[in-house]
Amino acid sequence: AVLIVAAGTGEFEAGISKNGQTREHALLAFTLGVKQLIVGVNKMDSTEPPYSETRFEEIKKEVSSYIKKIGYNPAAVAFVPISGWHGDNMLEVSAKMPWFKGWTVERKEGKVEGKCLIEALDAILPPTRPTDKALRLPLQDVYKIGGIGTVPVGRVETGVLKPGMVVT
Repeated sequence: AVLIVAAGTGEFEAGISKNGQTREHALLAFTLGVKQLIVGVNKMDSTEPPYSETRFEEIKKEVSSYIKKIGYNPAAVAFVPISGWHGDNMLEVSAKMPWFKGWTVERKEGKVEGKCLIEALDAILPPTRPTDKALRLPLQDVYKIGGIGTVPVGRVETGVLKPGMVVT
């Protein structure tokens, strides 16, 4: 998951406050089983001064402290300073943040490094699915579609589901 945090003065503080959305979304991601996290520190163009290294480090420190409390390992989280509006550090390295030397993620599969958001996204490991186990497909919804019939909707948690397969 990508947790986007606003770097603007007051915006970050509101998000990280006791009932703030940043806290809520980080906790929700962890509770829902999201194992890999990327933190995008957005609106770096709105910091004082613009593209402030001090502000980025302050936000990184505070968010690291919080995500550690809820169960994430901050060493395994990429923190990327970005400006979505201007495209800084999104797809390619921005000249406006020469102080940013890149992010590093340390995990049991090894160390990964990069400089922009797309590289952090590319470094996410696909989750392993237990395909050798029995089929388990918790239903989310059931639709009755005229001319077609009953259509169950869900996500395969374990096992394999193939076209034409009979399930009971």
